[in-house]
Amino acid sequence: MPRPLLAFSAMVAAGVITTGAPAVPAYSQPHAARSGTSVRDTAISQAKANVTRHADTFGFGAGQTLKVKDVVIDADGTQHVRFERTYRGLPVVGGDFVVHQKADGSLKGSTRARAHKVALASVTPAVDAKGTAARALKRAHGLVRNARSTPELIVWAADGTPRLAWRTTVQGLGDKGQPHGEVFVTDAATGAAIENYDAEHESTGTGHSEYTGDVTLDTTQRADGTYALTDPVRGHVTKDAHNASSSSLNSSSGTLFTDADNIWGDGRKFSTDRATAAVDAHANTAKTFDYYKTTFGRNGIKNDGRGATVFVHVGTNWDNAQWSDSCFCMMTGDGNGSTDPEQVDLDTMGHEMTHGVTSATANLRYSGESGGLNEATSDILGTMVEWYAHNSVDTPDYLFSDQSTPPWLRRFDKPSLDGRSADCWSKSVGRLDVHYSSGVGNHWFYLASEGSGAKTVNGVSYNSPTCNGSTVTGIGNQKASAIWYRALTVYMTSTTDYKGARTATLNAAKDLYGATSPEYTTVAAAWSAVNVL
Repeated sequence: MPRPLLAFSAMVAAGVITTGAPAVPAYSQPHAARSGTSVRDTAISQAKANVTRHADTFGFGAGQTLKVKDVVIDADGTQHVRFERTYRGLPVVGGDFVVHQKADGSLKGSTRARAHKVALASVTPAVDAKGTAARALKRAHGLVRNARSTPELIVWAADGTPRLAWRTTVQGLGDKGQPHGEVFVTDAATGAAIENYDAEHESTGTGHSEYTGDVTLDTTQRADGTYALTDPVRGHVTKDAHNASSSSLNSSSGTLFTDADNIWGDGRKFSTDRATAAVDAHANTAKTFDYYKTTFGRNGIKNDGRGATVFVHVGTNWDNAQWSDSCFCMMTGDGNGSTDPEQVDLDTMGHEMTHGVTSATANLRYSGESGGLNEATSDILGTMVEWYAHNSVDTPDYLFSDQSTPPWLRRFDKPSLDGRSADCWSKSVGRLDVHYSSGVGNHWFYLASEGSGAKTVNGVSYNSPTCNGSTVTGIGNQKASAIWYRALTVYMTSTTDYKGARTATLNAAKDLYGATSPEYTTVAAAWSAVNVL
């Protein structure tokens, strides 16, 4: 799924947490599962008081309001409350921040996106909505068919300079009939383009009919005695989109899969049994849900226990998969119609749904280096879903989408082997497509997990170089992914770049294992090894 190249580089202005001993000895479970609603509400109330009390620190002033995005509470009671803000009723893009506070509610530090002081002389646009919508439709021509546009007035502050802007979403159909959208941001005073990016998060590849062999499915028996692919434990449902070539798919679209004997699919490639793709989709959505809950205590994509709607058979010959926030849906196509079946394998499903986790937490902007980090997050944690499942058919590895795109779509030990991804950071990385700039983060993850040099893991040979000629000793992917997840949910913001990711993961490693630990040292060494200093 090609995307426009965007020359945007974001960075984080971070208030570093200054703790001595590690806050927790191992990964702390976030939010309500341990803490309870009352503790969460208290943390939010204290965080709002801290923002008001330390208004200069947060750039909080007249005309602004706060909206709670997420809450993480550590085992020792330390609290991390994530806010978005509005200015005179308008969303502030790049104005998000995290309040870090002790168990008693006293301020411990902060992490901010680029915006600080937000004040505009006027919120009346010189360029009207109608003209903005027309220009966006013109710019989207060739990218989106049957398009319609919706402009929204915002305060654009992602580059550090607050200004009034239009954020216009153009929705329609992609080249294979799949739902597709483009977002265009323009200056509301001059009409000048600021940036544009895809509205959906996708991964490109081919598929096979069944990837994980015989699996147990959680289904629901209905009143008439038939069974449905409705997961009673996790709440997700799996539906047939009937190759809908419409951008209007939502949670009520499609047809729920049902069956008389609770035996689903035939396990064949290019199966004529439409339930075969649904088997993998339903099972792998469950594995993704279980991975996040078991490993991090995260109760669903948004940490609210809500299950997603999963569609198979989307579009015509659509060789792709994507996550949609607006629909809260996972969508998969049927492949290219000749050589590639459905894309519903473990790491691909984990990848796409992780886009939803990122959106619900740091909301890494899908352009520049922050976009590369967004894709790397999905590659890393999607791959960890595969390691968590430990399936004998789809053996865990560091080859992303190797089942649906053999021999692999992307790999971690040396990303440049795909001919386009970056092994090492450079000033030009932010200008790459986000699926290729993600190579820097993927390479860091492999080095932090397994170390540099030649190695065989689960029968697959790897040979990971370093960009500075150093030797790195890994700490294992369980620790490396725990550090990344905590960095994502506690320290990263919408405009975090690779340098900011280094700071965020070091803060996370310090929290989890201590500032003098081997884990902290390895995190730093792996970043240096990919030229992120």
